[in-house]
Amino acid sequence: MRALLLTGGEAPPRSAVEGLLGRFGLVCAADSGLDLAAAWGVEPDLIAGDMDSVSDLALVGAYPRARVHFAPKAKDETDTELGLRLLKEAGADRVVLAGGGGGRLDHLLAVRALFERADGPKEWWAPGERVVRLSGAGTWKAATGSTVSVFPLASGASLMSSRGLRWPLDGLEWGPGGFGVSNETVDEEFSIESGAAPLLVVLPYGASDFPS
Repeated sequence: MRALLLTGGEAPPRSAVEGLLGRFGLVCAADSGLDLAAAWGVEPDLIAGDMDSVSDLALVGAYPRARVHFAPKAKDETDTELGLRLLKEAGADRVVLAGGGGGRLDHLLAVRALFERADGPKEWWAPGERVVRLSGAGTWKAATGSTVSVFPLASGASLMSSRGLRWPLDGLEWGPGGFGVSNETVDEEFSIESGAAPLLVVLPYGASDFPS
């Protein structure tokens, strides 16, 4: 089951993800992710967090059918982690995170760290780009000349390959600190094979999964 986790911080406008919103069986709003739910007109099934950042606590009551999980402010997990755990416990096997941009740097780094976990989010809708955790092969369509960046996780990257990128990934090996930023598409359809370990692929919102 696919699930959407809305969290605090900057997020893309609804128009950027309009074609992606209908694919979720479960939606959770973590803390001020409730503000994002209101802005997007999305009704959460779960609401989680200490609610110290939500703009108006009355928003919680605006979704009477949602299951609300209040948490103390002093806890061993972030509100985003709490929402992720609740979605996993509810049966979600692929979680997309929306929001989390801008704001505090430690929060941004915490979101990035979640992608190191085997049970972490599989995708992140940041304000200006979409980040996909790729294990195996992925194919997308985008306008020629679109920017695509690729980052390894902590385990590094090897045996990668690509098609439709100006600078192919074939034969590259990345250890700690390695990455490939500002690659470009040379065809409308392009693909990446992650090789020996997962990758983080940063895509423009104009890039659509293929087949759509």
